[in-house]
Amino acid sequence: MVTHVWRRKLESACLPIAAVLASLVLFGIFCAVVGANPFEVYGSIWKAAFGRWTSFQNTLIRAAPLMLSALCTALPARLGLVIIGNEGALVVGGIGAVALGLGISTAPPLVVQIGMAIAAMVAGGLWIGAVGALRHYRAVNETISSLLLNYIAIALLNHLVGGPMRDPSSLNKPATYPIAAVNMLQSIPGTRVHWGLVYGLVACVIAYFLIQRTTFGFAARTAGGNIRAARIAGLPVGKLTVAICFLAGSCAGLAGMVEVAAVHGTANESLNAGYGYGGILVAFIARHNPLAAALVSVLVGGILASGGILQRTHGLPDATVLVFQGLVFLVVLYSESLYGKLPFFREKPAAMVAPPAPPPSPGQEPVVVS
Repeated sequence: MVTHVWRRKLESACLPIAAVLASLVLFGIFCAVVGANPFEVYGSIWKAAFGRWTSFQNTLIRAAPLMLSALCTALPARLGLVIIGNEGALVVGGIGAVALGLGISTAPPLVVQIGMAIAAMVAGGLWIGAVGALRHYRAVNETISSLLLNYIAIALLNHLVGGPMRDPSSLNKPATYPIAAVNMLQSIPGTRVHWGLVYGLVACVIAYFLIQRTTFGFAARTAGGNIRAARIAGLPVGKLTVAICFLAGSCAGLAGMVEVAAVHGTANESLNAGYGYGGILVAFIARHNPLAAALVSVLVGGILASGGILQRTHGLPDATVLVFQGLVFLVVLYSESLYGKLPFFREKPAAMVAPPAPPPSPGQEPVVVS
């Protein structure tokens, strides 16, 4: 039994790493085809993401929303749900944060920041909670409904920043009124990294503890493993589904608050920057483990931070990093089909030993095999 658990954990660690390495090879082939030296490209990515302290800070700034948005996919996955509405929850969370931040702008800064965080979490939670309710009570596929809600959220953002919430002084790039500088999330002392990184790390730790160390998490994992058995055991599957989806959406909504209160200062089209979609990639590479998602977010954040240097140094489009992300995502999805199939990670069956021959009955000669 101990050997089986060891092999399973080793498989969970080795396959994602192998998938990332395979995607590096494929991305290198892509770079060679478009005329760039793959090794020089890899060197530039490393330099832009981790090579210097200033570069690493840029990576951490991008990792913060990725950690939070990854939980929007990782938590429902424990229930067997595939939710990809991270971008939509992030956008509505940002809208909710700005709306409340402007409404109580005269309150003390700490009160404003807490209020923006709560508003963003409630907005994002309701957005994804609706997906869970549709899945359980109306049997609507959660993947399709959450994907479509992304487009609705983006359309809502464009409508609000271009109409009811627009700041008249924002001419070329429509945006809401800015949040007061005193109410913005400040940087961690001695760095350029904002406190949103701490929000992301704390959220990942809490999510791991909630799923792995609480009765609620055990009930969610049981329902995800066998929903019929969970119903027979009397577990409230419907409430679990809506609750997990609400918590997942609230994490992505908090990522939206981090973006508007620490980076942009307003809600504008830059809020739809793709961190939600990047969070899906992080969740799958991390095998839906919240603690692993924190580490993978730094890796993906480094990839995103290297887009500019690839354009300046190698003449590659800024969207080249999106090609890299896409390759990683495809290879990781393919690696999911290999779990339990590779001989090395399988539990070896015990050797079959023939039972001893029965003793001869009285008066019977023993049989001797030559």
